[in-house]
Amino acid sequence: MEKVREIVREGRRVGNEDPRRVVHAFKVGLALAFVSSFYYYQPLYDNFGVNAMWAVMTVVVVFEFSVGATLGKGINRAVATLIAGGLGIGAHHLASLSGPTVEPILLAIFVFIQAALSTFVRFFPRVKARYDYGVLIFILTFALISVSGFREDEILDLAHKRLSTVMMGGVSCVLISIFVCPVWAGQDLHSLLASNFDTLAHFLQEFGEEYFEATEDGDIKEVEKRRRNLERYKSVLNSKSNEEALANFAKWEPRHGVFRFRHPWKQYLAVGALLRQCAYRIDALNSYINSDMQIPMDVKKKLEEPLRRMSSESGKSMKEMSNSLKKMTKSSTSDIHVVNSQSACKTLSTLLKSGILNDVEPLQMISFMTTVSLLIDIVNLTEKISESVHELASAAKFKNKMKSDSVSTSSAVPIKSHEGDSDDDHHVVTILGDVVTSNNEGQSHGESSVDSCHHVAIEINDDDSIHDKHEEDSNVHVQTSRVSCVHTNASDLLNSGDIKK
Repeated sequence: MEKVREIVREGRRVGNEDPRRVVHAFKVGLALAFVSSFYYYQPLYDNFGVNAMWAVMTVVVVFEFSVGATLGKGINRAVATLIAGGLGIGAHHLASLSGPTVEPILLAIFVFIQAALSTFVRFFPRVKARYDYGVLIFILTFALISVSGFREDEILDLAHKRLSTVMMGGVSCVLISIFVCPVWAGQDLHSLLASNFDTLAHFLQEFGEEYFEATEDGDIKEVEKRRRNLERYKSVLNSKSNEEALANFAKWEPRHGVFRFRHPWKQYLAVGALLRQCAYRIDALNSYINSDMQIPMDVKKKLEEPLRRMSSESGKSMKEMSNSLKKMTKSSTSDIHVVNSQSACKTLSTLLKSGILNDVEPLQMISFMTTVSLLIDIVNLTEKISESVHELASAAKFKNKMKSDSVSTSSAVPIKSHEGDSDDDHHVVTILGDVVTSNNEGQSHGESSVDSCHHVAIEINDDDSIHDKHEEDSNVHVQTSRVSCVHTNASDLLNSGDIKK
C-alpha cells in the first residue's frame, strides 16, 4: 500500500512539473484507439488483414512529445519505408531471375550489403542528428520485404499493405500532435534560452551581496537558503543536449505563431553555447565566494563598488536580453549595461594599480585576483552574448522596440547653474535612449545609429535671440562622447608593476 502511495505522489509530481505530459498521454491513447479500429472493424480488416498491426506499431514508435519530434519521425519512417519497400521488391525480382538455387544466396548478399552500408552511414554526424531513425527503418523494411518475398507470392500486395498501414499510422500521429494541444519544440527552445538568461542574471545580480556579506555575521539558515538559490545556474551547464535536441526537432516543424518555417534555430545554439561558457565562469566564481583565502575586509570594502557594478550590470544586461527574447523585440538597453560594466572594469583597474593590495598576503591576493579575472571574463562574455542576441534578433526579424529617425531620448534632467550666473550657463545631459555613435571608419564622426547611450555636454546661451528666426546667431554647442572600454585581463593588472608584495 505504501508503494502505491509513493507511485501516486510521484505521478502528481511529474504532472505538476509539466501538465502537458498528462495531455500527451491522452493524445497517445487517442491515436492508438483510432488506428486499432483498422484491426477491429471487419471491412478494414478484410482489406489489410494482419498488416493492420503495422499502424499500431507506427503510433507506438512515432508519437513523441513535441510536434517536431513526431513529424521528424513520421517523415523518416514514411520515406524510409517507401524507398526500402521499392528496393526490396527490386532485389527480390532480381534474385528470382537467377533460379531457385541461387535466389536465397543473392538475397542474403543484398541484405548484407544494404545493412552494412546503411549501418556505416548512421555514424555520419549529420545523418545521426536528423535521419538516424529513418536509416534504421530502412534497414528493417528492406530486410523484411526482401526476405518475406522469398516465401510470399504476392510481394507487391504485401509491400502495398505495409506501406499503407504505416502511412495511416504516421498521419494519425502527426494530425493529432498538431491539432490537439500541440507542443512546439521551437517554443520550448525559445523559452529555455530565456530561462537560462534569467538564471545567470539572478546569480550575477546577487553575487555582490553574497561575496561581500559572506564573512559577516548573519542568519545561517538564511545564508544557506540564499546560497542554494544562487546555485540554480548549474542547470545551464548541462543544457547542451536538450538545446540541440529541441533545435533539431524545431527544424521539422511548420510555421506556427511568430516562428517562421526557416527560423534561425542554429543561432539559438550559438547563443546557448556562449551562455554555457558564462555559466562555467560563474561555477568557478561561486567556489571563491566562501574561500578561506579572503583579502582583509577593509581592503575588500574599498573595492566593493566597482566589483558590485561589474556583476550587477552584467546581470542587468542578461535580464534585458531575456526580456528581449520573451517579447521578441529588438532592444539596445542591454548594451548600456554592458558599457557600464566595462566602465566598472576600468575603475577597478585604476584602484588596483594604485597599490591598494600592497599589504595583502600573497595567497589572499591570488584568490582575489582569480575572482577579478573571472568577473572580467564574464563581462567580456556578456558583450559577446549581447552581440549574438542582436544577430539572432536580426535573423529572426524581431520587432523594433522603439522607432525613431535618428535620436530617441528619455527624460533629461538639467543640472542647475551656479548662483549668480545668468549667461553662458552650462548644462550636462545624459541621454539614455537607443542611440549609438558608429564605430565604422567609413562614417563621419558623431554619426548616429541605434544601440548605445551618450553623455552629451550642451553649452547654451540663454540670450532671447536664440529663438530668433536667424538660427545661425544662436550659440549652441553639442559634444558627444562614448565610454571607451578596453578588455582587461587580471594578468595585465598583475604585470602593471604597481601591485607588489
